[in-house]
Amino acid sequence: MRKIIYWVHASIDGFVDGPNGEFDWPTMGPGLSAYSESLDERVDTLLFGRPVWEMMVGFWPNAESLSPDPHTLAFAPFWRATPKVVFSRSYAGDEWTERVIRDNLAAEVSALKAQPGKDMLLTGGAALAAELTRHGLIDEYHIAVHPVVLGGGRRLFGEPKERVTLRAEESRLVDGQVVVTRYVRA
Repeated sequence: MRKIIYWVHASIDGFVDGPNGEFDWPTMGPGLSAYSESLDERVDTLLFGRPVWEMMVGFWPNAESLSPDPHTLAFAPFWRATPKVVFSRSYAGDEWTERVIRDNLAAEVSALKAQPGKDMLLTGGAALAAELTRHGLIDEYHIAVHPVVLGGGRRLFGEPKERVTLRAEESRLVDGQVVVTRYVRA
């Protein structure tokens, strides 16, 4: 059975973006980039909710011409080559989208997990991650907590209606400032 790995950046006050949707605060140093690339090596499918997808598709297809950052240069070819699944009730898809899942989230994702292949990576966002968590479909949570207080925005897990207990499997300080912790369901 394939796993779903959730990889997300969060502020120390628990937000995945700022009060106005800004995502200009995560710092991708060499250690954090290496951590991200190690996750990429484990997967053959990328999963996105619509808000994150719109941000990604607006940058990664031509990323090398927009930024000389080493992380950008390493990730852009992987992003373009890897099949991408977008979760949205209204998005029609585009040239970069392998598939759009609109309904029956639990059944569709369970079917994806049952297919042969490597693991799948859910990048960023909050609403989709919260819904997948509610259905018990995320296997690993890799949360990079950055030393910034945003004071508002979308919460890491939205507004959960029930308690979910996770177990920390590993935690490390990366680039001298970001704490990355890997959790699994307890």
